[in-house]
Amino acid sequence: MAFDEDLADRIRGVLGPRTGVTEKKMFGGLAFLLDGKMFCGIAKDDLMVRVGPDYHEEALQKPHVRPMDFTGRPMKGYVFVGPAGCDTEDDVAEWVERGTNFVSTLPVKSRSG
Repeated sequence: MAFDEDLADRIRGVLGPRTGVTEKKMFGGLAFLLDGKMFCGIAKDDLMVRVGPDYHEEALQKPHVRPMDFTGRPMKGYVFVGPAGCDTEDDVAEWVERGTNFVSTLPVKSRSG
């Protein structure tokens, strides 16, 4: 298993039948997208959250949170939340809402073709 399936089910439970949400296998794990923009995901047993650049430093002050880093360079605006930081439904809901709230502020992707 490349990612925590239980955590994926918990994220799905928090999201419910929300319009515009899709899932995509990415980063060797699973990503959740709102209108085509990733807002959270799972890599192994860590929750990935797109918090945005303005909330990045504040998010890093929370317990069990570290910069998201796949390539040796942390990605500003994205964090990993370790398993202990998302062990309750309230924790998962808070992070999922943080991610969806941020990507909701981004411009709609235009499709050219």
